[in-house]
Amino acid sequence: MIQLHFAPSTAAMVPHILLEDIGVPYERVPVDRLNGGHKTPEHLALNPNGLIPVLVDGDTVLYETAAICLHLCDTHPQAGLLPAPGTPERAQAYKWLVWLTNTLQATLIVYFYPERWMNEGNTAGVAELKAHAQARVGPLLDQLDAELARHGGPWFMGSAYSALDPYVFTLCRWTRNFSSAPARERAHLGPYLRRVLERPAVQRMLANEGLSAPYF
Repeated sequence: MIQLHFAPSTAAMVPHILLEDIGVPYERVPVDRLNGGHKTPEHLALNPNGLIPVLVDGDTVLYETAAICLHLCDTHPQAGLLPAPGTPERAQAYKWLVWLTNTLQATLIVYFYPERWMNEGNTAGVAELKAHAQARVGPLLDQLDAELARHGGPWFMGSAYSALDPYVFTLCRWTRNFSSAPARERAHLGPYLRRVLERPAVQRMLANEGLSAPYF
């Protein structure tokens, strides 16, 4: 059986939603991140970076959220969560998936963990870096909003729900407590996030992780 090693409200939300969408049996393995569960020898044996999520599928052990998403989509093509391989639509899905993880998510990580890039005790530097990261996130959210406006469809890829939607939802959720211009305040992102929230798989994920409003 597939195992998803997760902690609530982390990037593990993305494969968690996908597994609920796909509908196959799987086991949720909670990682006590607040008490260092992601740094234990057992977890580091699965992911030496000490990060979440990790997916175990038989003999296959995967970390990196985007890689897990691609694996789930490729091993469950009947779910239709990505366009067909070799199509222009699939190429666009690859582009946005990589952009989400390498551009938006990476910038959000700097916002939430600026101390990782600063010397210990450099509180002024931490505050400055955090402010710069938030300022950089704004135009990236505008880019998501513009893409939704461009095609006018209900989902991020247009008319068809895809694996990108849980990813966009998760990263937009992380902006919910921004002091200014969280994702939900944008004209197209706000209604879009509400549509994603209404999906049964997303509701099950929220219940499984014990999350409550505000959801994004």
